[in-house]
Amino acid sequence: MTRKLAQNTNVCGVTAAIAVIDGKWKTALLWLLETGPRRPGELLRLLPGLSEKVLTQALREMEGDGLVHREVHEGLPLKTVYSLTDFGRDLSVALTPLSDWGHRRLDNLTGASPAP
Repeated sequence: MTRKLAQNTNVCGVTAAIAVIDGKWKTALLWLLETGPRRPGELLRLLPGLSEKVLTQALREMEGDGLVHREVHEGLPLKTVYSLTDFGRDLSVALTPLSDWGHRRLDNLTGASPAP
């Protein structure tokens, strides 16, 4: 999926929602930011394999989509903190049933529970 779909108003609602969480790291970032504001260094430590460049790009896209708020505190050194907006929290709540479904699917794949 391309970033262009995130700005396209002529797509179905599911496509519009998936376009803003598309990518390897955005759902993980959304999940981590649910618990409260986080600094970029903390996010990097909590997500091994995520580079600073990719983190910055993902957070900027999420900020542009209205999911994340970036706050810069003055002082030396500058302190940047990211948090979810109300719109981002709404998306997180909307994704909960999808997450539950995904866990059931994983259980089915591993034989942990019978298929419904």
